[in-house]
Amino acid sequence: MAEKESPSVGQPTVVQLQSELSAPPDGLSSLLQDVLSFTPLDSNTDEVVQPFPRSPKLQKKTTKPAPLSQEQLSRRMEELKAEKAKTEAHIQSLKKRKADLSRTTEMMKQQVREHFENMRHVLQQDEHAVLDSLELDLKRTRTRLDQVLKNWMNHQEQVSKSISAIQGALSRNPTAEEDRKSHSDTISPKKPDASEMEIRLNKERFEKLLKTLSSISKSLKVQLQRKTLLLDSSPTVIDRQTCHNQITVTSEGRSLFFSSSPGSTPEHPLRFDKVCCALGSTPVSAGQNYWEVDVRCCSAWAVGVAYGRLERKGQDKGAKLGRNRNSWCIELRNRNLSAWHNNRHVVCQGVGQSPPRRVGVWVNYDKGQLMFYDADRMVVLQRFSAAITPVFDRAHHQFTEPLYPAIRFLKPTENQNGPNHLKFSHLDSF
Repeated sequence: MAEKESPSVGQPTVVQLQSELSAPPDGLSSLLQDVLSFTPLDSNTDEVVQPFPRSPKLQKKTTKPAPLSQEQLSRRMEELKAEKAKTEAHIQSLKKRKADLSRTTEMMKQQVREHFENMRHVLQQDEHAVLDSLELDLKRTRTRLDQVLKNWMNHQEQVSKSISAIQGALSRNPTAEEDRKSHSDTISPKKPDASEMEIRLNKERFEKLLKTLSSISKSLKVQLQRKTLLLDSSPTVIDRQTCHNQITVTSEGRSLFFSSSPGSTPEHPLRFDKVCCALGSTPVSAGQNYWEVDVRCCSAWAVGVAYGRLERKGQDKGAKLGRNRNSWCIELRNRNLSAWHNNRHVVCQGVGQSPPRRVGVWVNYDKGQLMFYDADRMVVLQRFSAAITPVFDRAHHQFTEPLYPAIRFLKPTENQNGPNHLKFSHLDSF
């Protein structure tokens, strides 16, 4: 038999390896126990394998709610019935409001019809009065002409009789001779009286009447156009903290006066320190708004709107109305009216023989529209909108910040000696 091979020197025996494996170090003992006791996910054991504990939220989601008790169901039923009753009441309230809207609108329509019917009645009365006046003038003129015409016809009759008498005398008729003697002494030539030429219709009065009616018609048309804008009007006053120290504001906050000497107003971060400008106190941030500025007592001005971030310090273009992207305006300088934005300008259209006395400013904030009017004639002086971009190089599809009413006193002309005054009109009085 072959002899068993003895282990070599230094090589561990199987018994030694088993001994070393059976006695692991203390730090690895617990770890080996956990590994050896781990059950694979694909084992055939019947136990549910859950290697990691579920989170409390996941456990809450997977937990089936406990069935409600009879008391809880009854309480829940009462809550739902109360909610149903509240919902039905609210629906009835909305339906009532809907019906009230229709009734209110009909009442307003009826009131509008009554106002226009009253205006039509006044116009018809005035029309009849004017026509009656013309008819009376015609009757008086006819009466005077009829009297003159009657006198001339009588004279014509006398002349005809005299002609007949003379013709009879010429034919040696004794009776005609006697008639000739009786008429030859009484008939004398008749000349037209100068007063006859004055008997005519009073055309001067009629022309004055037509001129007055034309003026009333234009004014009425303007007022009817203006009434829609006045529906969007709101009181506008000046923010005193923004006023340059050469601007004096009256107590009601509407009238502004320019003074050649600076005032003693304290410094404020919102105050214009170099540009003679001021902003309104109430911004426009939604919907439509309209206001008017009385400019008749100022020879050089700018009226417009501006974002609140318009620069207040310094006198570069960042602080001047219309010379930046933060403001829009129209301005009168040397009797020339122009519109400004982003340091570009165009000549205003629709300007009459004289500058406007009142400037109307209309803002449709949601649509990004801004319009300036000659408020006395309701003529559009300038329109800013998304549809008009070639000149001002910017499409205003919408405004991005609240807009403030803005005014600026420009340098007056050398020969101006009158007042330098601007005023926000009180539109409730119109």
